[in-house]
Amino acid sequence: MRKIGLLTQILIAFVLAIIVGVIVGPSIEVVKPLGDLFLRLIKFIIVPLVLASLVIGIAGTGDIKRIGRMGGITFAYYLITTAIAVIIGLILANIFKPGSGLNLTISEEAAEPKEVPGVIDTLLNIIPTNPIQSMVDANMLQIIFFALFLGVAITLVGDRAKPVYDFFDGLAEIMYKITHIVMKVAPIGIFGLIAPVVGQYGASVLLPLIKLILVVYIGCILHALIVYSSSVKFLANYSPVKFFKGILPASLVAFSSSSSSATLPITIQNTEENLGVSKKVSSFVLPLGATINMDGTALYQGVCVLFIAQFLGVDLSFTQQLIIVLTATLASIGTAGVPGAGLIMLTMVITAVGLPLEALALVAGVDRVLDMIRTSINVTGDASAAVVVQAFEISKERNPRDDSLSNM
Repeated sequence: MRKIGLLTQILIAFVLAIIVGVIVGPSIEVVKPLGDLFLRLIKFIIVPLVLASLVIGIAGTGDIKRIGRMGGITFAYYLITTAIAVIIGLILANIFKPGSGLNLTISEEAAEPKEVPGVIDTLLNIIPTNPIQSMVDANMLQIIFFALFLGVAITLVGDRAKPVYDFFDGLAEIMYKITHIVMKVAPIGIFGLIAPVVGQYGASVLLPLIKLILVVYIGCILHALIVYSSSVKFLANYSPVKFFKGILPASLVAFSSSSSSATLPITIQNTEENLGVSKKVSSFVLPLGATINMDGTALYQGVCVLFIAQFLGVDLSFTQQLIIVLTATLASIGTAGVPGAGLIMLTMVITAVGLPLEALALVAGVDRVLDMIRTSINVTGDASAAVVVQAFEISKERNPRDDSLSNM
């Protein structure tokens, strides 16, 4: 196995998990602890890795204007690609009409909508009152806020803050090394994550909603092939084939775990080692993306809202569909750092167009299956943003030493 590359090992484990899950069925649940162990190994890396790498990324820049420029490009990219994702979802749902002609029963207990946070509360919650507690709770937005301020302050203080900089630099390197070690067991972990899901969701669960599942999956794949390929090709002059091959391990882990945050260490590793993105860019763009960039989730919102409307026999107007685009795009940031963000986003969008919240139960049964592909697309989108931001930085500074993308 050592002679086989990690990507090949992961793909083999992925295929085996599907085959074994189909053959064995629900009994394959016995291998679930393998997946849980892998997830725990990844999750224990996240907080120190994000904190250390982001502090080093900001402090190592040494230029406040550059930080602002990177932030502006990153936010613009995330918002634009999210809006495009919703539009793609709406177009496909209008064409294929996955909710028409279904005979399903809505159970009010199947999905309980959570309270939607207000805009002011969301903004205030970004600022931690206790940074240590933020790290204990793994509140990514608050950790990012704290790390940004630490990095900026280290830059402003200068030489006297060098011991602090060296500490975080060493911690970041240690966490990168731990990530390498954990990735050695990734194939086993992915088998343990995928096989139970395949065994649990048999034909009886999937078939009634197979049209919805196919529309979401096709939409996500189209979004990746059209939007991300075009972005890395025309904005970064980077080969789309190399891009997708380079980020594939992280995309597969995201597909298996259904968690952008849990996949973050692997996303950072793949983006730096396989795509040639600098640590300064990856440590800034990727933690932010894992928290607020939800292209796959936004596309899912568009499809699911129209699916629910079609099932209920409600004809949404063009204006209402524009409201869906706007609401889903803004909700991708508005629900950042909130547990159950996908459900909250769907709640916000359903409410915006006047559909009953009880209809959430229609997609609750297959939400885990839909969550897998949308998380994979979220992570792929984060990586594409890092490649684009890197290219803009190279173009702006004209520094040959950082030109790791232009020669590919």
